[in-house]
Amino acid sequence: MRTRLQPSDEKPSLVPPIVAGLLSLIVPGSGHMLARKFSKGLILLLVFASAAGLWIWRVTLAARREIGFVAMFKKAIQLQPIILMILILLIILYLLIALDAYKTAAKSKPNPFLLWLFALAAFFILGWQIGEIKPAVLIRDGKNSLPLLMRVLWPWEKALYYPEELLIGKADVLIPCTDVQLEPIKVEEGAPFVTVTPSCGDLSEIGGEEGTKLHAVGGNFAPNDETEIWWVDQVRNEFRYRYGGEYIKVTTDDKGSFELDVVIPYRVIPTTGGKGYVIWQLEARQVASIGEPVLSDEFKLSVEKMVETIFLGMMSTFFGVILSIPVSFIASRNLMSANWLTRTIYMVVRTILNIVRSIESLVWAVIAIIAVGLGPFAGILALTIHSIAALGKLYSEAIESIDHGPVEAIQATGANWLQTVWYAVIPQIIPPFVSFTIYRWDINVRMSTVIGMVGGGGIGYLLIQWIRLLDYRSAGIAIWFIAITVAILDYVSSEIRNRFA
Repeated sequence: MRTRLQPSDEKPSLVPPIVAGLLSLIVPGSGHMLARKFSKGLILLLVFASAAGLWIWRVTLAARREIGFVAMFKKAIQLQPIILMILILLIILYLLIALDAYKTAAKSKPNPFLLWLFALAAFFILGWQIGEIKPAVLIRDGKNSLPLLMRVLWPWEKALYYPEELLIGKADVLIPCTDVQLEPIKVEEGAPFVTVTPSCGDLSEIGGEEGTKLHAVGGNFAPNDETEIWWVDQVRNEFRYRYGGEYIKVTTDDKGSFELDVVIPYRVIPTTGGKGYVIWQLEARQVASIGEPVLSDEFKLSVEKMVETIFLGMMSTFFGVILSIPVSFIASRNLMSANWLTRTIYMVVRTILNIVRSIESLVWAVIAIIAVGLGPFAGILALTIHSIAALGKLYSEAIESIDHGPVEAIQATGANWLQTVWYAVIPQIIPPFVSFTIYRWDINVRMSTVIGMVGGGGIGYLLIQWIRLLDYRSAGIAIWFIAITVAILDYVSSEIRNRFA
């Protein structure tokens, strides 16, 4: 028959329960500490102090122009009523901490559920307010982002480029009509042309009569395609022809011809000089597609920079592996615990690895750019530095988790440290080393897309530029290449890990 093991008797509280509760009303958590629950009391003190400090910060931030905390508090509640809700939760939490301290000192097995529930609720509402979460805005304005999102999700219209040719037909118009005879514009055989009847007239007046109506006839354009009408004044200023508030365009017939009536528009600038007349031009412009579609420059740039990104991640992983392997052996506790000197080296190396690893690759990229300038070399340096620290930690932990039986057997034969590592350690660490290396390459490829945004090379540089230019289709092409590449690398890395598992 099993017998339940009884826990050892806990030491009694240093103060009576009522004193523990009152002390927690003065300093939250102090009653728990005197009831011999020091860790719990310290955690509750930090939790309440953090929540209260964040609440005070939000009050002062919401009403920073007010003088005095009371005035700030009143104004903050008017501007952001949620601050009052947070205060109520903090008061309830404050009282629950005191009650929990009383029960802890009385050994009545307090139920901490409500205590931690209100603590989490206070932090959740603080996070909601600090994060300025506005679901209504998302629902109301989110639909405006759908067209942009569709450009990113399906950007392939920008992947192909259709060679185009600008077809222009011109006709001179004399303003106003004089005895001057205009020479006809020479047009090559088969080239687009435009003729106007009459070939002279008067400008429209602002708020007055319309100008002379001209009958324009064009030919030799691309059939069944839209053609825009433009005017070019005497100082070569170009402007599209508008009539009735709308831009005028015409569609050519099956033979590439069109007919259209136009009115000479008005211009604010003087139209005549010493000659008493000026010459304008009426132009018909048509953009026609020629030849077969070809890959666009954006597509080619994405492919080029994606290849650069892959090799950026590969080279940084290669250098990171080469340099982190020797570091990992001197960062392993089980291999460096022979004497005080090796233990000191171990502590120094682990500290350096932790410091380097705590600084993100993006920061290292900015530092590398300062040192070597913009480009992929800066990205390789940044990722290599971070890879050495990350892989050094992972490799050393793999070394620390090896089976010590083979190590002791090799050492029993009188082998030195290097022989022990070669024959007893390395055979055991090859599978995890391969797995960590492949995983790091995957990370470096994904990180190289990020550090490219600060000039570290790769496709990230193109991506951030296209986003800034609001060219979402080009950005979508880059994102698709990133996603496809990461998916392929994930599959390849999983296959390689399975072979070494």
